[in-house]
Amino acid sequence: MWDYEILKLFWWVAVGLLLIGFVITDGMDMGAAMLMPLVSRSDSERRVVINTLAPHWDGNQVWLVTAIGAVFAVWPVVYGAAFSSFYFAMLTILFSLFFRPLGFDYRSKLESLQWRGWWDRGIVAGSLIPTAFFGLIFGNLLQGVPLEVDQYMRASYDGSYLGLFNPFALLCAALSVVMVMLHGGTWLVARADDAVAARSARLVQPLGLLSLGLFGLGGLWVWLSGMGYSIDQMGDTGTALKLLDKQVGPGSWMDVYAREPLTLLAPLSAVAGIVTAMWLSARRQGGAAFTASSIGVGGVVATAGISMFPFIVPSSRMGEASLTLWDSVSSELTLSIVTVAGLVMVPTIILYTTWCYVKMWRRVTVSHVEQDGHSLY
Repeated sequence: MWDYEILKLFWWVAVGLLLIGFVITDGMDMGAAMLMPLVSRSDSERRVVINTLAPHWDGNQVWLVTAIGAVFAVWPVVYGAAFSSFYFAMLTILFSLFFRPLGFDYRSKLESLQWRGWWDRGIVAGSLIPTAFFGLIFGNLLQGVPLEVDQYMRASYDGSYLGLFNPFALLCAALSVVMVMLHGGTWLVARADDAVAARSARLVQPLGLLSLGLFGLGGLWVWLSGMGYSIDQMGDTGTALKLLDKQVGPGSWMDVYAREPLTLLAPLSAVAGIVTAMWLSARRQGGAAFTASSIGVGGVVATAGISMFPFIVPSSRMGEASLTLWDSVSSELTLSIVTVAGLVMVPTIILYTTWCYVKMWRRVTVSHVEQDGHSLY
C-alpha cells in the first residue's frame, strides 16, 4: 500500500470526487425539481418533470452518504468539528429533505389538484433549501469557522446559526441554487417532453449567465478581500502530526493558482462547461448539454476545494486549530483499510449509476404519464 502522505492526498482527492459526484447527480434532480413550477403548465407536465427524476433521485444521494461515511472514517476530527459547528444548518438540510420522498410518493395518490399542488411545493422546498444551505456552508468554510481547540483536543465552536447568513455566504448560496437549476435545466432538455424541454432550454441561458456572474463575483470578492489562510510552519506531512503543532497565518485562497498554474483548469472548466451547456441547450442537444453542465458544476466545486488546499475546516479564531488533510486524519492503518474498501466500493457505485442512466435514458412525454397514470409518479 502507499505511504502515509500519499494516502492522505488520495483521500482528499477521493472525498472531493465524491462531493463532485453528489453535486452532478443529486444536483441534477434538485435543479429540475426547482424548475418544475417554471417549465410546466399542467399537472401532466409536472408529472413529466418528476418522472424524468423517478429512476434516479434516491440513488443519487448515495454519493452524499458515501462522502459523509468517508469523512467519518478518514477525517474523524473534521466529522466531529464540522457537524458540531454546522449542527443546526445540517438539521435544516435534513428536515427539508424529508419533503422530497414524501412528495414523490404521495402527490399522485389523490386526483385533487390542491393536494398535488401542496406536495409539489414540498418537493420544490425540499430541493431549494438543501441546495442553498450547502452553498451557505461552503461560503462560511471559505471565510473560516470560529473554532477553538484546547490542550485536551476538545473542540469548541463560538458561532451562531444566524451568523452563517453573512453576505459572502449568501452569495455562495445563490450561486449554488442558480448553478444547480442550470444543471437541472440541461437534464430536462435531454429527458422531458418537447414543450417542457423547450421552456427549460430558454431558461438555461439566463441561468448560465447568472452562474457565470456569481462565480466571477465570488472569485473577485475572495481576491480583493484577501480571504484565506496559509500554513507558515508544519512538520513532516508523511508522519502522524498533532493538530496544534503548526503555525497558520493570513493568506489568500488565490495563491495556489500562482504556485501551481495547472490548478487553473478547475475554474476554466467551470466557465467552459457552463458556456458550452448554454450553447448546446439553445440547439436542443440535451445529452451533450447535460455533460457540459456536469463539467461546469464539477469545476465550481473543484475550484473551492483546490483553493482551500490543504485546509478542510480553517479556523478564524485560532489558526493552529484549523483542520487540514495532513493533521486531522486517521492513522495510516485505518487509511490503508479504508482505501482497500474504497477501491472496491466506489467503482461499483460508478458502474451501477452509469448502468442505471444508460438503461433508463429516454424522453418522458405527457402521453406517457397519462397512459400510465397509476404506475408512475
